[in-house]
Amino acid sequence: MPIPRLLARASAALALTLATVVATSVPASADPSWWRGPAPTQSSITAERGPFSVSSTSVSDWYTPGFGSATIYYPTSTTSGRFGGVAISPGYTASESTIAWLGPRIASQGFVVITFNTNSRYDQPNSRGDQLLAALDYLTGSSSVRSRVDASRLAVMGHSMGGGGALEAAKDRPSLQAAIPLTGWNTDKTWYEVTTPTLVIGAEEDTVAPVDSHSIPFYNNLTNAQERAYLELNNASHFAPNSPNDDIASSSIAWLKRFVDDDTRYTQFLCPGPTVSYFGSISDYRATCPM
Repeated sequence: MPIPRLLARASAALALTLATVVATSVPASADPSWWRGPAPTQSSITAERGPFSVSSTSVSDWYTPGFGSATIYYPTSTTSGRFGGVAISPGYTASESTIAWLGPRIASQGFVVITFNTNSRYDQPNSRGDQLLAALDYLTGSSSVRSRVDASRLAVMGHSMGGGGALEAAKDRPSLQAAIPLTGWNTDKTWYEVTTPTLVIGAEEDTVAPVDSHSIPFYNNLTNAQERAYLELNNASHFAPNSPNDDIASSSIAWLKRFVDDDTRYTQFLCPGPTVSYFGSISDYRATCPM
């Protein structure tokens, strides 16, 4: 066979091999056009800041319909397109400051995040759920950064009664892409109405919302959620989400990237999930693998 034709066939074979590798590395259901940021590593999702520079803006309660004063954290660059939006509620009697650390940390991974004060520090989970949805509506509808947010890619998070509120919000608005209750509290334990992918984070030493009567029943009863996972922080209290925590941050970021951005590159951190160890930081992990 002439050398030119042999080289041509070799080039064609190489091109076919490369195309096959690329095709099999991205599942057919994945849409990389939604992905934001470089390929992740364990170090990148645990880092205090991700690949995006972040700015913030404060919002007076005069301008926040349905919830209290707020802070919005957002990537400064718009070259990647619009970003998913995340609303975060504090817990019972607590202020926005208790969950503020999550704002820039999550935003730096490619999200627009709104953290807020509730109308009253004594608001119950159902009210906090309504306020989470009101915060998302404000973020996408009339906030100064609304053009940066993709209104079809939204999620809710919350601590304690705010976590119970995240479940309420997911029940009321099935279009949400992700929900993350952090040491959540709610008198309702049955969440068969929730179809949103939900990551439940509990704390082993929680005496306010013990995992046996809150987080674990939440997870067990999310039977209709598209995906669900339960992560338990070892030797941690109810108030673990109120200060920077690498396990809360990394698992939440992976969950949000996987289900808000449909970024399958983050599945590796959720399935089979973090290592469970008596001496480590995670005492229990359960998930609907494969995702």
